[in-house]
Amino acid sequence: MTFLETVRQVMSGDRPPAPLAALVGYRVTAVESGRARVEVDASARHANPMGTVHGGVICTIADTAMGAAYGATLGEGETFVTLELKINFLRPVQQASLIADAVVVQRGRSIGLAECTVTDGDGRLVAKAMGTLITRRG
Repeated sequence: MTFLETVRQVMSGDRPPAPLAALVGYRVTAVESGRARVEVDASARHANPMGTVHGGVICTIADTAMGAAYGATLGEGETFVTLELKINFLRPVQQASLIADAVVVQRGRSIGLAECTVTDGDGRLVAKAMGTLITRRG
C-alpha cells in the first residue's frame, strides 16, 4: 500500500489517525501527489503561556502537510522522513482554525523540497515553512 492510499484511508475513517494527530487534533483534509492540506481548530488547549497558539502546533501542522504532500509522491514500499525544517512565524494567533497548505517544490530520486503556508480562518498568513525530506526504500 502506498502512503497516499494510507492517508486516504485515514481521511475516509477506514483507518485511525496517527497518535500525534489524535493528540493535537489535526486532520489531513486534502491530499494528492505533491499537494496536501492539514487543518486544526486551535483552542485554549493549544496555547502557550502568553495565551496564543504554541509555535509547536503550527510547526506540527506545517510538517505534517509537507510530509503528506511529499509522501503522496512515493510508490509502494517507499517511506520518508523530514531531514530539515525551517519555519517563520509571521503573526500570533489566538483560538482559530488553522490551515496548512503544502506543495512539493522539487522531488529528486532521494531528496525533496516542500514549502507550506499556514493561514488562519480569515486567510491571514500566520507562518511560512520549508522542509527537506528524504525517501527511504526497503
